[in-house]
Amino acid sequence: MSFRRLAAAATVVGLVAAGLTVTGGTAVAHDHGYSALIQRASYGVPHITARDFASLGFGAGYAQAEDNICLIAERMVTVRAQRSRWFGTEASNVSSDIFHQKAIDDQVAERLLAGPRDGLRAPSAQVRDQIRGFVAGYNAYLLDAKTITDPACAGKEWVRPISELDMWRAYWAEMVRASSGALADGIVAATPPTANGSNMPARAPRAEAVVTASDGAPAGLGSNAYGLGRDGTASGAGMLLANPHFPWDGAERFYRMHLKVPGRYDVEGAALVGDPFIQIGHNGQIAWSHTVSTARRFVWHRLALVPGDPTSYLYDGRARQMTARTVTVQTPAGSVSRTLYDTHFGPVVVVPGHFDWTTTTAYAITDANATNNRALDGWLAMGRARSVSELRAVLDRRQFLPWVNVIAADRGGRALYADHSVVPRVTDSLAAACIPAPFQSLYASSGQAVLDGSRSSCELGRDPDAVVPGILGPANLPTLVRGDYVTNSNDSYWLAHPEHPLEGYPRVVGDERTQRSLRTRLGVHQVRQRLAGADGLPGKGFTTSNLWEVMLGNRAYGGELVRDDLVRICEAQPAATTSDGATVDLTAACAALRGWDLRTELDSRGAHLFTEFALAGGLRFADAFDPTAPLTTPSRLAVDDPGIRTALADAVQKLADIPLDARLGDVQTEPRGAEDIPIHGGRPEAGVFNMIIGGFESGVGYPKVHHGTSFLMAVELGGNGPSGRQVLTYSQSANPNSPWYADQTRLYSGKGWDTIKFTQRQLRADPNLTTYRVGKSYRHQSGVGSRSPENPLPAAVHPCCVLHGQGQDRLVEPVLCVYSCRSASRSAAWIAESVTQNMPSSRLSASTPMIAKTARRPNHSANRPPAAAPRGRLPQASIR
Repeated sequence: MSFRRLAAAATVVGLVAAGLTVTGGTAVAHDHGYSALIQRASYGVPHITARDFASLGFGAGYAQAEDNICLIAERMVTVRAQRSRWFGTEASNVSSDIFHQKAIDDQVAERLLAGPRDGLRAPSAQVRDQIRGFVAGYNAYLLDAKTITDPACAGKEWVRPISELDMWRAYWAEMVRASSGALADGIVAATPPTANGSNMPARAPRAEAVVTASDGAPAGLGSNAYGLGRDGTASGAGMLLANPHFPWDGAERFYRMHLKVPGRYDVEGAALVGDPFIQIGHNGQIAWSHTVSTARRFVWHRLALVPGDPTSYLYDGRARQMTARTVTVQTPAGSVSRTLYDTHFGPVVVVPGHFDWTTTTAYAITDANATNNRALDGWLAMGRARSVSELRAVLDRRQFLPWVNVIAADRGGRALYADHSVVPRVTDSLAAACIPAPFQSLYASSGQAVLDGSRSSCELGRDPDAVVPGILGPANLPTLVRGDYVTNSNDSYWLAHPEHPLEGYPRVVGDERTQRSLRTRLGVHQVRQRLAGADGLPGKGFTTSNLWEVMLGNRAYGGELVRDDLVRICEAQPAATTSDGATVDLTAACAALRGWDLRTELDSRGAHLFTEFALAGGLRFADAFDPTAPLTTPSRLAVDDPGIRTALADAVQKLADIPLDARLGDVQTEPRGAEDIPIHGGRPEAGVFNMIIGGFESGVGYPKVHHGTSFLMAVELGGNGPSGRQVLTYSQSANPNSPWYADQTRLYSGKGWDTIKFTQRQLRADPNLTTYRVGKSYRHQSGVGSRSPENPLPAAVHPCCVLHGQGQDRLVEPVLCVYSCRSASRSAAWIAESVTQNMPSSRLSASTPMIAKTARRPNHSANRPPAAAPRGRLPQASIR
């Protein structure tokens, strides 16, 4: 790379990191800078106020980077197709890189941005501003931090400036999480057969899990939610319970924040780390949550191949050639290339043993979310809705939710359930005419549609009320508004309210009149019992206080149904044979189950034994499911089924060296440094509403939570504004050196809560409130970067920050300074690669200013970050 090209690339790094837009060969500086007020409340929750959406994004990007820079940086490594380079060349990383590199090569993100900026055909200017600001805020923190304290990425070269395209690529990956993203290894594994008809496709375990799943919910995710109307609450105001079940580690953690542009947007809640908008939360008039939907997000097309040419297929009697693309990624061992195949429907996918590529047949998919560029504008519009009616209008008009339902309640006391997610347009008539007979049972059982790909009449078509072709319009999607309650716990829409079942919708959306999960059933029972005052708590109807108690009651509905019968058959024959033929004494198990309190509290003894019994397949019922009594059937243990005793024996065998009557809090924990925090909650297989899933370790128990209850919010929309309780179970920061690494985890362990702090009055009452301003001015005057009065230029400027030109020294953008300095010790190419990866050389202008000197590596020993503040308080930040 020439010196001028390198200098130009480094300049682009600085400009992009500063939040400037790179167009053609020049950087366009907007007429104002970024400025955001951050009020850090207890538990490190940032309340961010800004004058516009760009500055709001800057504040969000800066605050999230303060707390979780490693998570965001790793997310960007993924969408840059560099996991193999930095994290190892195992098959999952290579497959991920090939998939994301193909998206880069296909300019997927660029295509999302093309079109009129109306929020329907392309993202709006406000959303783009917020993305731009988020990028600038993240990069500004990367400058200001000087030393990253999180050991997960401290000193790692993969922590680099990010660009707006990085963010849009990450956005696209979220959209296809339940579709082509879930099938990524099947897309990469797709290889045509040889001339003799043989091929050896790579395994595709993630794609196989999608194919064999009973519904379209993304793996590893779940949720509960209640929307409570005027007839369901003690006050008559609307109330919401939000309880998403997401991973406790990694890029899919939630992050609490409050975002406000006065007069335009004011929402408190949570977003996934790295996202600039609230996804679950409330404003002053309405609150909403999401639960994972059962609908499928893609359809299969069975291709009839041209004889003798396995990469051509017949369509209306004419041959069409597949498009072959060779995709190459870099690994420490060298480059890896794969040739991937596309059709006019979408990519060819192979799932060995299920969807194979033979000399006569192949399979492609249409991903309904692959072109979904509406979601960020949709969440922005949700945050501005003032009622259930307005929210419903937003859903109808925008159709943006990628793979979730929405449950909401408003101040007027109305509750809403809707699966208005993006669903392929597989109507009953299309399914009857276009799904070949061998695949009709697959569609009936799981909602997976395999359409005849040889006929244009079997294309997805368009509903007249759909925002784009190929998806179901609002009239074909389930919606329910009630004055008492709606609920969902990841089963389909059918029993959002059991007295008003939703029926008659296309099978691709979900199943009807089928058995519900124990968690769904308990969720409805809890609401009904509270409304009747039959749950042992005072009064009738919900308050935020008793809603919290109900949510964290930790009932195990499976135990309530069968424990007594299980103990009887256990005590009648206190010996059993495991599935591998070993004989087990059940005496201690019988006693532990008899003494169990039927809950998954910290002090519950024997809860883990029942969980393992359920996981071993022990919940076998004697009565059949009755669609006219869906909440109470099945319910009777099949006491004569020998598999029940085998399951109990397997559970006892698995728990060897762990006392069967141990306290749950002693065997189910979450590590935070040297501390093991006891965790309540349990598995959905046992019928626990408060879902917690930990990894099992022989002789120890469950020393690490994998996923489950994550962000928990109970909010009431009263006349004096929102009030209630909330907690982020795994805490605000993944950095073990952060004061907010474990505080909310301890809070959750004790069933505590943080209060809703939506108004300034509520916020100012927080004794731990700390306020600081972040911002960046990038209007240039006489070559000097301007600074706000409260953030003057530093007294000492490092030599690397000085350019020599026209006879005088001049200060350049500090981000450019830091990353040009690093080049001295890492390699000059590092700078160019950080942001200009996949950027054509035409984007680098030959007239871009050159860096005249290579500076020495700066010594940051005098610029250590301030010592950690007491828990709950943030040190005053030094913001340039």
